[in-house]
Formats: sequence, structure tokens, C-alpha cells
Amino acid sequence: MPRSPMFTASASLSLALVLALAGCSGGTQGGSGSAKDGGFSVAVGEPDHLTPGRSTVGWDQLRVLFAPLVKVDQQGKVSYVQARSVTSADAKHWTIKLRSGWTFHNGEAVTAQSYADAWNATAYGPNGWAANGQLAGIEGYAALNPAKGTPKTKTLSGVQVVDATTLKVTLTSPDSQFPLQLTPNQTGFYPMPKAAFTNPAAYDKKPIGNGPFKMTSAWTADKGTTVSDYAAYKGTKPKSSAITFKSYTDLNTAYTDALAGNTDVIGVPVSKYGQVKADFGDRVFTYEAPSLEFMGLPLFDKRFQDVRLRKALSMAIDRSAVNKAIYGGLYTPATSLTPPSEVGAETDLCDACTYDPTEAKKLLAEAGGWSGELTITYPGGLGLDELYKAVANQIRQNLGIDKVTAQPTADWAEFSEKVIGKKVTGLSHAHWGALYPSMQNTLRGIFTKAGGCVCSNYSAAAVDTLLRQADSETDAAAAQRLYNDVQKRILQDFPVIPLFYGSYIYAATDRVSGVTVGPADVELTQIAAAG
Repeated sequence: MPRSPMFTASASLSLALVLALAGCSGGTQGGSGSAKDGGFSVAVGEPDHLTPGRSTVGWDQLRVLFAPLVKVDQQGKVSYVQARSVTSADAKHWTIKLRSGWTFHNGEAVTAQSYADAWNATAYGPNGWAANGQLAGIEGYAALNPAKGTPKTKTLSGVQVVDATTLKVTLTSPDSQFPLQLTPNQTGFYPMPKAAFTNPAAYDKKPIGNGPFKMTSAWTADKGTTVSDYAAYKGTKPKSSAITFKSYTDLNTAYTDALAGNTDVIGVPVSKYGQVKADFGDRVFTYEAPSLEFMGLPLFDKRFQDVRLRKALSMAIDRSAVNKAIYGGLYTPATSLTPPSEVGAETDLCDACTYDPTEAKKLLAEAGGWSGELTITYPGGLGLDELYKAVANQIRQNLGIDKVTAQPTADWAEFSEKVIGKKVTGLSHAHWGALYPSMQNTLRGIFTKAGGCVCSNYSAAAVDTLLRQADSETDAAAAQRLYNDVQKRILQDFPVIPLFYGSYIYAATDRVSGVTVGPADVELTQIAAAG
């Protein structure tokens, strides 16, 4: 249930992303009860697709149906899953060696060609697959995604199949973080069997993967499905024999079902943060996620050009008080641009993130003050009302601005249209959730033109140069220092207002054990049914 790398609602995980993107609400459409025969049930949102490169909200399902090349632990150490090794002498030319003997759920061998075929399909622009951008660093990507016209080729020139278990990958420029990009949430890097291309429609409902669980039946819209353990899986065996994915359109309904014992594992909705510990006790599981909750600024508006104004707005916010009142203390006030769960990320870098109303008033006066109304725009219907009302009240009271208004849009679609169309006249809600735990993803995503998040309205040539230097550094410690230098440089301009580091927050019934949450979100394969 990871958060998508875009300005999404600061609610829990993939189901919340469904609500954010679709603006939907209502009751569960899933069946009641838990999985049988040693299995358990988990609440998910209705997926748009289950083909890896196409899906935007089906991560939970895909992460048990497919095995990644590598995974990363909480200390940022890479370990191999389907890959036997991922090596490079210059961070540009990479060799991926696969473990032999692995098969897809239909018995077909998983080979280097399985990866090449899947990556080419994802990267081919006319397909319009959601994970297309994950392949953007590979040589030949531009040819598959021309600004105009149809591509003259359908394959990435930077992906070469050497033999059944060897893949050579050439990047457009050195990137020491490439192995981290091969982790579970980067679904564009999964392999696919031949059946995915012979009958794409059927495959999209019942994908054939290389992971620890296989589909027992096709996905049923608004209901879900059950997956069972794959006996021939070569990796670490799952702790349960089956998982029932129950489709919900409302996290609050899933929460109620979990309290009643009808759904075993859920992502907790923001509206329940304040009571979840009282309701579930020691069955609440959290992990400080590689995500950042922040407010965007219309830097194209001359009223926001003075960095002192931007810092004044930030220093007028008491993040600790908001965290306690709104999030039940489950979030962490941000003191940097990159969450500490990203490898090597430093904190306490953001002086303007410190609550200091006296200094805030001084900075505002030096910037020439503020006249007229100041608005905070956020997507309505997603449980964000109390958060932005509190922020608006603090800014009004601590800066003496006469009118500060928290304005919800009708839904996510309207909010997205306003942000993308640069129609926001004040502050705006924003979120970035990294799909791999590297500072590179957050810094590149939010603070470069090609990053994918349109929420910062910021880029700078000096930042681009520093990022390229960090990407090219092959020594891990040196690269981490350089990425921290990047965020220090960005903070000089203070283009966004950091609020909180996000968290993955789950609750579970006493029917299951072994619930753990980490960099790739909840580890469903490690959960065991109690009886």
C-alpha cells in the first residue's frame, strides 16, 4: 500500500491513493470474513490494472505476485531476490545476473528476455503505461518517447540480453542509485511471461508472476480475489498459504470491518489516527515512510518571490501541536526535505521549519508584509479539513494576517486540475512518496523540471548540476553527502513548506501475527494466520 510519487492525499497508502485519484467514497464491496486454510485478508482499493507496468494502485497485489530483482532493508542495504548480482564499474554500464531455475506461475522459465520484453513494453510511449517514467534513465528511452510522432523502434537500445540469465543495461548517464530502483515498488522493472503479450486483456485481470503467490482466479471488480502460495517459488517462502484481497472504496469501512474481525490487515485512515491505539492497542504497526507532506507555493506569483515571506509562513506553523491534535502524534514534524528513512538523509537542516512566531513576524515585515486574503487549497473529501484549518488558524494568529482561509476543492480531480493548471493563488496541499528509499527520488521528483511532481513550481540549474554529481558518485557515503548538499542548496531558496514526514500506519486483528512494515511497505509475505 505505498504512496504514489505525486502530490497525493496524506492518507494511508494505496487504498487512500485510490480515493485521492478517483475521489470516490462509499462502503465496501468485498466479501466478509477472512481467508480460509491458513490465510488472512487484507483491505485494498480497486486496482486500475494488474499488469505491473500499467498499475497505479495495485502494489499490494503485485508485490506478492511478483518477485523483485532486489530489496532494501531499513538500513538501506541491498539484498538480492531474483537477481544474483547487479554490478557496475562506472555506474553507467550495469550487468544484472539472474538466478537460474526460477519460473513463472505457468511454468515458463524466467529469463533475461522476460525482463527485456516487459521493460520495452513499459517504456514504449504509445502504450501509455503508468510506470513508463521509471525506465527514463535507460539509454534509448527518448527514442521510445519522442515529442512528436510514432517511435521508430519498440526496444530500449540500452537493454541487451546476453544470455538466459544475463542482462546488460546502459544508462544515459552514471547513476549509482540504479540498484535501489530495482526494488519492489518500482513495478516497471518486473518481468512478464509470453502470455502477457498474447492475451493482454486476460493477463491484466489474472497476471502470471514470478513471486511467492499466484492468482487462483481472476480479479472480480469491486470484490477482489484470493491468491495462494506458489509451491515452485525459489525465494523465501511466505508464512501463510493464502491471502484474500478485499476491495474497498472507503478506508473507514475497512477500519470498522477490522474492529469487527472481518478484515485482518488494514491501512489506517487519517480520521482514525487519534483513536487507533485505543481501538487496536499493540496491534498498530507504523514505519516512518520515505515520504514528505508539504505545502506548495505559487512561485510564479510575484507576491511569493521573497524567500523571507516563504520562511515566515513556515515558521508560523507549530508542527508538533498539529501532529498531536490531528495525527495523534503518529507523524514526525519535518526538519529537512528528505525523510530520514531515505538512505543517509540528514535531518535538522531546515531552520525555517522551527516554530518561532516572533521571528516569523519579523521576516514578514522585512518582506513587506501581506495584503489581502491568503488561501490554502486542498482536495476535499479526503479527511484533510482539520489539518488545513489548524494551519490556517496558526498562520492568521501568528502573523497577524486578517484573512487566511483553508479552501477545499470539490474533489481530487478539481484539485489536480487547479495545481497542474497553475490556478492556485496561495498555498496548496502536496505529498511525495518515494518508491525507493533514496534521497535521489525525492530531490529529483519534487525539485527538477523532469521530476514528475508539479507541486513545487521550482527548478534551478545549480540544483540540477549538484544532482548529477551525486548520481555519478560511486562511493555510497560520498553520494549521500552530495545528496544532502543538494537539499541544503534547495533550502536556501526555500521553495516549499515542509510539514511532516509521512508514516505507513497499519492495524491488524489478533488472527494474524508477524505484521512488519518497512521501506517497501507492509510485508504481506511475512504475515501468518494465527489459526
